[in-house]
Parts: sequence; structure tokens; C-alpha cells
Amino acid sequence: MRNLEHGMENKSFKTSPRPESGITLTHHRITVLLVDDQAMIGEAVRRMLVTEEDIDFYYCRDAGKAIKMANEISPTVILQDLVMPEIDGLTLVRYFRANEGTRDVPLIVLSSKEEPRTKAEAFALGANDYMVKLPDRLEVIARIRYHSKGYINLLERNEAYNALLESQKKLEVRNQFIRDTFGRYLSDDIVDSILESPEGMKLGGEKRRITIMMTDLRGFTAISERLPPENVVSIINNYLEVMTEIILKYQGTIDEFIGDSILVIFGAPILREDDAIRAVACAVEMQMRMDEVNQRNREAKFPDVSQGIGINTGGLVVGNIGSEKRSKYGVVGRNVNLAARIESFTVGGQILISESTLKDCGQIVRIDDQMEVMPKGFKDPVKIYEIGGIAGDYDLFLPEKQEIKLLDLRQPLPILFMKLTEKYANKNVFQGTVFRLGNEAAEIRTDEPIKRLTNLKISLFDDEGYEITTELYAKVTRNLSDSPPVSRICFTSVPPEARAFFKYRYNF
Repeated sequence: MRNLEHGMENKSFKTSPRPESGITLTHHRITVLLVDDQAMIGEAVRRMLVTEEDIDFYYCRDAGKAIKMANEISPTVILQDLVMPEIDGLTLVRYFRANEGTRDVPLIVLSSKEEPRTKAEAFALGANDYMVKLPDRLEVIARIRYHSKGYINLLERNEAYNALLESQKKLEVRNQFIRDTFGRYLSDDIVDSILESPEGMKLGGEKRRITIMMTDLRGFTAISERLPPENVVSIINNYLEVMTEIILKYQGTIDEFIGDSILVIFGAPILREDDAIRAVACAVEMQMRMDEVNQRNREAKFPDVSQGIGINTGGLVVGNIGSEKRSKYGVVGRNVNLAARIESFTVGGQILISESTLKDCGQIVRIDDQMEVMPKGFKDPVKIYEIGGIAGDYDLFLPEKQEIKLLDLRQPLPILFMKLTEKYANKNVFQGTVFRLGNEAAEIRTDEPIKRLTNLKISLFDDEGYEITTELYAKVTRNLSDSPPVSRICFTSVPPEARAFFKYRYNF
């Protein structure tokens, strides 16, 4: 934290210049705005933060000027007193939440005592936290960092997404007339279908049998949190560029880019007899071309990535969805959801398909594994199949699966882990040990059995109990024993500190 400078008509002070703004991606510092009419409180908080080099502190004594000052400095967290002479504290909370510039900024209210009713009102109006002043210095800093980190992550994700949209626009090469008229569509096949049909622009849809492909970069959320937003965008664009070329080659219709995921339709707007076969062949080539994607990443000094692919075939409603002013060509139905659920069961490099897709493909696919799963939102179990290749006209095959080589550890490594549901961690923490380890997989003993295909967030410790990482992600790929519970896991995201430990300790 820098030396204090007075400003804002001698009723506020700041420690850093105003953060830069603009459409370019920026590095966001922790910026604290304190609103309190008591100068002694402002000075006390300043002293708490003065040694924190990464925190910029601003103080506003006049509650009537708090909104204006917040709009000027763009805080990442606001500390606000609930008792002030000019404006009631709860009213100011309401003003902050109504103001566009501070609507999502974390707000910590300060009070001289613990008052449950006042606390409840503050939370109801949009406050994020409540502290009795003056709290302990370490607690203040911890809460400021916690709330600021979440808000800064939100800002950076939004900037990365906006940069991705801007990048996609620059890559657009269609004729100006077609872009103006049909810019809402993402596929040339859809545009051609609309141009050739008098009813092409009409809203509505029809039910038909379609094959849906969903792809996703496994563990990419964890990777993106460790990289600057511009690098995240570059990795995604690199991946999308290669995959889009393959999808168009197999006459797939790109319905949507969803961050690092792609939703692809085979069978609309043009229905073909071999839609399921082309979808599987497309998926195999997409996995084969991931070496090219990662070669580009390595040349740019980006980490390697891997994708999972899920495919399902079934009846769906397809057509123009939306309004007369804004619409898109898309699909609706439970079979889209099932494709997404199947994809969620994958690990990197894997292709999983439904039983209906397998039936449409016939005997030309190579099945490497099969399993029965219970997808969320479905009443009955679903059989899914891991595909290793396809014969016939395409003759595309992934390398045969090799038995994973794991090192037997003389001294098991302790772990703590949480189970992930829809990419969010449950609160329950379980214990276990890693007793066999490889570069991309491990075998663990746990206190209780873990269902196959469960996603885990793992804290890993060395054999002396020192923490290596809290950000190791994995999926259970096999249950080896029930008593004691033993599982094979495949790592879906390995942070740099864990990679360094594996290399130093085990030469992986």
C-alpha cells in the first residue's frame, strides 16, 4: 500500500491512481472504499492496510459523495458504516445497489454492535458481509481479500468473454449483405437453407431425429483462473479455430460456442442418413487433432489442454427460436440435455456416446469401454459407450488404450478432497491417501467409497504433511475395491506446483 494522499475536498484520501478503463483487458488491483463519518475510523483502517502493497485504500467521510467517489475509483470492495448523520446507512446500501457502477461490488457493512435485525435488513438490501467495528486487523484484511478476489474474477471473466466476442467478429468473412441479414446465424448451411426457402425466416420448428455433439475442454476453468484473460482468450480461439475446421468438414452445424464448449448439430437444417456416423467420425478426428492444438499452445508458452466429447441421438425440436427482431436457429429437448450429461462424464481425450447413437452407427465403431450411469434429471440409468475409432469410409482410430503405469509409493501421500456437483464443490471434506501415482492418474484409498465418474477437488500433501496444492482436480474412472475403498482417478487439471512436485520427487 502506498503513502496516503489527501483529496476529495479533504474528506477523503487515496493511495493509488484511478484504475484504467477501456475495452482492453486490465490487471485489477484490490481497491477499498471506506465510507464512515468518523475520521478516527478512517485512520484506523488506513493503518490496518498501510503495509499491504497490493491494496489501494480510499476514504470518504461524506456519505452524500460516496456514490460519486465509488464511480470514479471503481472499488473492488466497499466498507460502509450503518450510522451516519447525512444518510441512513441502510438507505446508502440501497443506493449502492441501485447504482450501475456499484451494483455488483461486494459491500461490507460496519456497525458498533451486533444487531440481528439490522444485520438482516442489510443483507436483504444487498450487503455481502457484516462486521462489528473495529474488528481485528487480520480479519479485516482476510475479508477484503476474499470479497475482492471473487469480484475481480467476475470482472476478468466478463472481459475475457467480451474479448472473445470481439475476436469472433473480426474473423467474420461473410458478405456484408449476408452478415447484416443473417448475422444471427452461425452456420453457412443454415444461411443457405434460409435463402433457398421462402419460409426460411419464419419462427417455429419441427421435430426430427438429430445427433447432438457437445465438447468441452476438461479442467479449463481451473487453468483459466491461473492465466491472464488475454491468454485464456488465445487458448480458446486456438482450439475453436482447429475444431471449427473439422466440424465444417463433416457437415456439422455449429449451434453455439459456450465459453470453451461447442454445441454441434448433425441433421439440421439438412437431414442426412449418416448423421450419427459423421458425428462420431468428426469426434474421432477432433481428438486426433488435439496434438496440433497443443503444439500451437506450446509455441505460445501456454499449457496443454484436452477435450471430452459427448454424443447423443434422438428426437428434438429444431427451428427458429426467439422473436421477430432477434432469433437463432437451434434445438430444444431433453436429448440436448442428455448429450451435455454424457459429455460431463468424460475425461480428457475421451469420446462417450449414447446407446441410440451406437445403434445408428452399427458395427463400424470400436468400443473401448461401456458403463451404466444415472445422469442428473433422468429417472432411469443410461448406457454409454467409449469410442476408440470408426471404420467404414472414414477409417479413423485413436491409439489403443495402454495399461496405465503407476508408481507404488513407499510412503503414501495424504489428501483431502471434496466431491464436485455441476463443477461446484460440496462442503463435506473427506480424507484419503495416494498410494500409487502417475503423471496423469493415481490410485487412492478413502474413508468411504466414491462412485465412478465422480469429479473431485483435491488438496495434496507430501509425506511429511506439508501442503503441495489445493487445486488438483480429478475424476474417478474405476472402483477397484469396496473394502477398503480404493479408486483409480484420472487428473483433469494439474496445477504447476503439483507438476513441479511430481517431477522433483518422482521424475514424472
